[in-house]
Amino acid sequence: MEYRKLGKTGLDISLIGLGTMTWGWQNTQAEGFEQMDYALERGINFFDTAEMYAIPPSPERFGTTETIIGNWFKARGSRDKVILASKIAGPGLPWLRDGNNQINKENILTAVEGSLNRLQTDYIDLYQLHWPNRGSYHFGKTWDFAPNFDPKREEENFLEVLHTLQGLIQAGKIRHIGLSNETAWGLNKWLQLAKEENLPRMASIQNEYSLLCRQFEPDLSEIALHEECGLLAWSPLTRGIISGKYLNGARPAGARITMETRPEHRLGEQLDLACEKYIALAKRFDLDPCQMALTFVNSRPFVSSTLIGATTMEQLRSNIDSISLTLPQEVLKEIHLIRREHPMPF
Repeated sequence: MEYRKLGKTGLDISLIGLGTMTWGWQNTQAEGFEQMDYALERGINFFDTAEMYAIPPSPERFGTTETIIGNWFKARGSRDKVILASKIAGPGLPWLRDGNNQINKENILTAVEGSLNRLQTDYIDLYQLHWPNRGSYHFGKTWDFAPNFDPKREEENFLEVLHTLQGLIQAGKIRHIGLSNETAWGLNKWLQLAKEENLPRMASIQNEYSLLCRQFEPDLSEIALHEECGLLAWSPLTRGIISGKYLNGARPAGARITMETRPEHRLGEQLDLACEKYIALAKRFDLDPCQMALTFVNSRPFVSSTLIGATTMEQLRSNIDSISLTLPQEVLKEIHLIRREHPMPF
């Protein structure tokens, strides 16, 4: 396994990180245990979860993934072998905290205590803000996004959040902090305020990034690399779409998008065209399309960890095996050309 620095924290995290959001929905607790056992055996020391998992979010599934991880910690005694990341949910879930779920002091304190209890641990290594209060262009909102917010009000909230997180760090309940689904403006503002006010610094930014979704480039990638706030890349296989299993409207039984209850904004003719070209490229060089996609993400210098989300052990083994691959220059050139043809397929 290869390891990279988590921002300026001094922690070394595995380049392949273990995503967990299907445990408690697509995957049982026993399957989650098997995945964690195997991941640890293969050198993965970075696990990522969130209070709202399992996905898709619902009152019934809320906290189930953290509970499974906590039960595994208790059963295996392996808490000290894992760098654990979790997240507080932002606005948009009407059933969470009675719909009053802005990321603010009160809700952070409540959320951290809930996560610690479910995870059966005294501390969380990386505590992340799942998405901004003000909204962003993620989750299919690219085409309608408009930055209509009061920057002064946002800055006041950022300071309240940073002071709250500082208190939790001082209390030993969390160790480091990070962002998720943020924009370039947001990332810059968080880093600026931390420096000016001598407050905790964001160590990472967890955004969607894959062959089929490269919105992180160019601006956010530049900040992540040169400000040492690396990317934790979620959905590096674009929800498994890069495998080709959903091409031409196919919906395999038991597959994530087949089981999903929410609309899937990624699917469509443009995505199919791009996906077909990446799959053809992989086959031409005798590569597995998913491993090619993961190896590409792994190779980006601004990436701190690539978060995989397998639902079977076969998928997990194959995903982790991507760490030993290097893409030939010919493949990288072809990837560049395909991206020029299909820069934003969804």
